[in-house]
Amino acid sequence: MATQEQLIRNAQIVMPSGEVELGDVRIVGDRIADVGSVGTVTASSDATDIDATGLLLLPGVIDPQVHFREPGLEHKEDLHTATRACAKGGVTSFLEMPNTRPLTITQEVLTAKLALAAEKCLVNYGFFIGATAENLPDLRTANPTCGIKIFMGSNHGALLVDTEAAIEPIFATGHRLIAVHAENQARILARKQQFAGQTDPAIHSQIQDCQAALEATQLALKLSKKYQRRLHILHLSTGIEADLLRQDKPAWVTAEVTPQHLVLNTDAYGTIGTLAQMNPPLRSQQDNETLWQALLDGVIDFIATDHAPHTLEEKAKPYPHSPSGMPGVETSLPLMLTQAKAGRCTVAQVAHWMSAAPAAAYGIANKGKIAPGYDADLVLVDYETVAPVTRQGLQTKCGWSPFEGWPLTGWPVMTLVNGQVVYNRGQFDLSVRGRALSFGDN
Repeated sequence: MATQEQLIRNAQIVMPSGEVELGDVRIVGDRIADVGSVGTVTASSDATDIDATGLLLLPGVIDPQVHFREPGLEHKEDLHTATRACAKGGVTSFLEMPNTRPLTITQEVLTAKLALAAEKCLVNYGFFIGATAENLPDLRTANPTCGIKIFMGSNHGALLVDTEAAIEPIFATGHRLIAVHAENQARILARKQQFAGQTDPAIHSQIQDCQAALEATQLALKLSKKYQRRLHILHLSTGIEADLLRQDKPAWVTAEVTPQHLVLNTDAYGTIGTLAQMNPPLRSQQDNETLWQALLDGVIDFIATDHAPHTLEEKAKPYPHSPSGMPGVETSLPLMLTQAKAGRCTVAQVAHWMSAAPAAAYGIANKGKIAPGYDADLVLVDYETVAPVTRQGLQTKCGWSPFEGWPLTGWPVMTLVNGQVVYNRGQFDLSVRGRALSFGDN
């Protein structure tokens, strides 16, 4: 059988240089074969023609922090519904967290999760191994994994590793990347007592305050420097953490921010209530501004969604019984492109933050750029039409978004995963399957 060939014509291509150039891209099988100006790229007579006139072509989004809930919590989301949402949102690869049931803390569970993903995922996938106080051998040997996840706070049970005595051996042993949810659990518990009995969800941002985040980030940074251990700080939420990293960020440390922490703040509690509840919580408008500046300056390296769906029924419970978390993979790219359209950043910066930078941080080869030899993980977006976020248009099983009603541009028109068109103008090819990602020497 002949290798499939495709020609994307007349696209506004976001090049690795950051320039946006009108051109053509030839795909052979699962790889980009040629990129050139319009009319200079030659394809065979039987190549599939994709007319991209008026559309922007970006590398597929790599979302490096999601919670897709399978196995064990499929009533909220599963790998099929989540990756339909990915495809619709232009996300072609994801890294998923270990707080499923059973917890992803052994090779056996990791292997089973990879088998599930091979069966169900429409996009490419990778999984974290979760740290506990007892599983140091698994943290060294479990494979393939993008890294070790430590919940320093905002969790319970075996995955909560919340004291320096328990955390330090993880940093001291092995070499693979450690990603931290940085909140000081002791401070959170003390403040829960202080605010006991309050049911306004806005109190969530006071219980899990900026200081709780800062103290945990300081500890992770201290241990990372002591052992020169590769550290990634997940969903940075506060201006004071960004200021800390601006002053003290070794070359082996990276950090991410979610779109929520850039464009939402504590005002959201007054409009959407517990739908605004997440961990770490939303912060002030001043935090939004400081995080934006840190992202623009390279203090923060890239963007992740922390897609963490719960049902509307669960979210409707009164605080503090309502769960923390919100979906995000369908809206992250249009949210950021809408910010670019407004002049907050450039399209090239969005492509870097959402594709090239996470690929580099996790050692994912041949992804994140539009260049010959790279995997054909691509997304064509309409950067001119504005359309609102609607519940009926969502693919996530939870069926809601904190951005419902927001007018956004940059909605994906077509998404390709390893050269296969998985999403095309509202239609899905449900036969497409992504692949397990590889992570350099991790």
